[in-house]
Amino acid sequence: MTKLAIIYYSATGHGTTMANRVAVAAEAAGAEVRVRHVAETHDPESFAQNPAWTANYEATKDLPAATGDDIVWADAVIFGSPTRFGSPAAQLRTFLDSLGGLWAQGKLADKVYAAFTSSNTLHGGQETTLVSLYFTLIHFGGILVPPGYTDPCKFVDGNPYGVSLVTTHDNIDEIDEATDTALEHMARRVVSVADRLTK
Repeated sequence: MTKLAIIYYSATGHGTTMANRVAVAAEAAGAEVRVRHVAETHDPESFAQNPAWTANYEATKDLPAATGDDIVWADAVIFGSPTRFGSPAAQLRTFLDSLGGLWAQGKLADKVYAAFTSSNTLHGGQETTLVSLYFTLIHFGGILVPPGYTDPCKFVDGNPYGVSLVTTHDNIDEIDEATDTALEHMARRVVSVADRLTK
């Protein structure tokens, strides 16, 4: 059974919803799944005026936070981050930058990796965020398994680099059908490739 870690940072909750959708699809594909959020690094008072950010913080703060051990445990890892000026959020970046010791020991290599992201506007840095994240995973010695155009659903959502959501609504539990289908496909593809590599 492939072990999949879903490690994500979410401010306003859209990433949390996406991570949970990936988890359901991966479990249906036969994987053992860990969902781990990256701990918030901002003082809650700094985003107290943002109800969605506060709600997601309160909903996830007591759940297990991601550590390097979750990557060591996993055969495959799917990362998630909102885009921040065309790059992963600083919270996820800080987590990745903390993994130097594991990287030096070769413990992040030879695992399957993929990613998802979100932004407030169409093309608002989604693809550059994913590619920027993949640069780090290349340094890990990871095996990148982006969805490409390996399923008809990818011609609908149009992002071969990963999965991206445009967060133009306040309902964090509402993901459009194209994104939902693309998340499911990415999860199945990652698990399928990891299954073949771990046999």
